[in-house]
Amino acid sequence: MTIFAVLLCIEICWMRKYLTHPVFKIISDIVSPKNQQAFVIGGFVRDLLLERACKDIDIVTLGSGIDLALEVSKRLDRSTKVSIFKNFGTAMLKSSDYEIEFVGARKESYRSNSRKPIVEDGSLEDDQLRRDFTINALAISLNPETYGELVDPFDGVGDLKKKLIRTPLDPDLTFSDDPLRMLRAIRFASKLNFTILPETFEAIKRNRERIRIISQERIAEELNKIILSDVPSIGFKLLDECGLLELIFKELHQLKGVEQIKGKGHKDNFYHTLEVLDRLSRNTDNLWLRWAAVLHDIAKPSTKRFTESGWTFHGHEVVGARMTVSIFRQFRLPQNEKMKYVQKLVSLHLRPIVLSREEITDSAIRRLLFDAGDDVEDLMLLCEADITSKNDEKVKRFLANFLLVRQKLKELEEKDAIRNFQPPITGEDIMHIFDLQPSRPIGDLKTAVKDAILDGLIKNDRMQAYEFVLAEGAKMGLKAVRSLE
Repeated sequence: MTIFAVLLCIEICWMRKYLTHPVFKIISDIVSPKNQQAFVIGGFVRDLLLERACKDIDIVTLGSGIDLALEVSKRLDRSTKVSIFKNFGTAMLKSSDYEIEFVGARKESYRSNSRKPIVEDGSLEDDQLRRDFTINALAISLNPETYGELVDPFDGVGDLKKKLIRTPLDPDLTFSDDPLRMLRAIRFASKLNFTILPETFEAIKRNRERIRIISQERIAEELNKIILSDVPSIGFKLLDECGLLELIFKELHQLKGVEQIKGKGHKDNFYHTLEVLDRLSRNTDNLWLRWAAVLHDIAKPSTKRFTESGWTFHGHEVVGARMTVSIFRQFRLPQNEKMKYVQKLVSLHLRPIVLSREEITDSAIRRLLFDAGDDVEDLMLLCEADITSKNDEKVKRFLANFLLVRQKLKELEEKDAIRNFQPPITGEDIMHIFDLQPSRPIGDLKTAVKDAILDGLIKNDRMQAYEFVLAEGAKMGLKAVRSLE
């Protein structure tokens, strides 16, 4: 019988045998002679009951969390470093791959213009009341006389059974005090495939404007967790339904809707994007590849045009790559190689699809290998997920063609070593051969060599490239004065 089944069968729940980490017994031994109460609380308890792995342990004590952390570190391992956050009254230590946070029980109140609480010492009940959801207010006693007893004042276990997201307090107060909790509700619904209680969801709708006081970094953290859900579309549909999506991610919201002119309409690119994201998520947990799925069609609203033959979105991949930069800046996401990776995939996402519809030429495959480099496999995963249609035969046909593209990619990579290749003749070589200073002809010759190799006119070979440069240079009126060293 599972842990959760046991909990549903008995009225008083004892979790003693599941507290396997040594820190729990150490805490119990420390607080016993002091008559100081301590509990493990929150996500660790929730995930224990759901039989989900959790490496974050939150300890709440009726006393100083910092002092308790320092004492625990001495008994757990004298080399354990304790990180202390005096302003918050918390401390954290790491034990193997666990992060253990300690805090004194507290009650909180809020000002209308900030989500930072005014904190006072409180009881366990006060601490549980300040928690965002009933399933996160569960606690297990670490006190010797009640060690392992589950403390569940808001029927969090019942909500776990019903797969419900519900707040311990009035949801309007909960979300107005800390609007980030609205995103957390949707994130948990997406991650756990739970339902947000209708009254709770209505409160999110009423309080959605409060999200404006939340920083972009915190919003991005929650978006990342939604994107990493098994079925991310659950979270994005909820964000849209409650009105938060338009406030926090207007570019994605603008994909919604179908416009018709003369009886011709286009697909709803919002729901198409979510379908692509879900399909891709079955094959990868790479956050940034999933972000590429979110953004791959992001520029379609700004590039949409109607012609007599129907709707077009010409250049949306190019505009989308530019928009990626502004969106990453907006959410304070990494402005580094991760952003460039997403940009690359957005800009290239049509290329394999075009190849799958046309006769596959070696030249086109070489150019795809060169442009995608080591990210070609991720690009193919994105593009395969992008093949969506209500016509099953059409999807099967395109996916079969993708197998041909993959085979061709493999064959040409093995044969020509094109991926990430550097042209065998450098700009310095060209300046040496023709006795030139840095100038436009050097760039033109470098490009000509690259194109000749990608088009299969010459092999990726230094001497063949040298002979090619001599011939191309002569056409440009350049005279070789030195041989290639």
